[in-house]
Amino acid sequence: MKHLFSLLFFALVSSLQAQNVLKFDKTNVQCEDKWIAYQMDKDSTYIFGFIYIDAQAGLTFNYEGRIKINNNGKFIRIDKIENTTNIKSRLQPSRVAIAEIPESKFTELKIEKTPKWLAIYKSDENSISRLYKWGFMYNGWNECEKALTYLEKADKIDQNYNGLQTELAFSYNALKKYEKAEICLLKAIKINPNDCYTYKELAYSYNSQGKTDDVIKTYFTMVKTCKEENYIQETAFNLAAKYYEAKDKINFKKWKIEAEKWSKTENQITKYLKLMETELNK
Repeated sequence: MKHLFSLLFFALVSSLQAQNVLKFDKTNVQCEDKWIAYQMDKDSTYIFGFIYIDAQAGLTFNYEGRIKINNNGKFIRIDKIENTTNIKSRLQPSRVAIAEIPESKFTELKIEKTPKWLAIYKSDENSISRLYKWGFMYNGWNECEKALTYLEKADKIDQNYNGLQTELAFSYNALKKYEKAEICLLKAIKINPNDCYTYKELAYSYNSQGKTDDVIKTYFTMVKTCKEENYIQETAFNLAAKYYEAKDKINFKKWKIEAEKWSKTENQITKYLKLMETELNK
């Protein structure tokens, strides 16, 4: 029994040491150009590798093998290096917690901070098309602060690049920097006065700043200009929600009716409007 206790104790110490070295506090979309490890398998090993972005394939994991962490916290590679080359898998954004491998462990794993093969994916990294695409991807993954690191660089190269100002505004709106978003969206409308998505984002920015009259003007511009009725409905819904919050029954009803006319069948927006109306009439 004493020996069993000793074994369990050392296993626990080893596990705690591993946890201290590897902090599982990142998601895969936060680990571009990073060496990472997935959480421990049943055999007490960790799958590790390098995450990068392929312009065609998107977020990608380059598998490098498995590692163990001994009682002293040393990283030990299990797989032979030659058996783990060119094993790549495309990743979908995931909330599964992974760990960034500390740079202090690179020597133990016989890896370089920047793999030589990564160079082929970096040839045009300062081009506006690449900066825009990376920003677009990060916005799609709800990593808007990271998206701005690319989009703001692109903005310095060419403010008129197709879609750039609207993409910048999406980041700013998500980060509650509504005034900056508004500036970008007004620029975008000058470049393309018929883009409904831009108007939708502008209406959202105005709404978030309490500029209700500007939201209403934007809404009626959308009615005249846009074919995307879902964007028009969303804008009317946001106005109705604003009046719901203010407990303004008359204007809520007006914009509820306005929002409902843009869908022939019941959808999530019309369901929410009915719930709001019921609550408001209590």
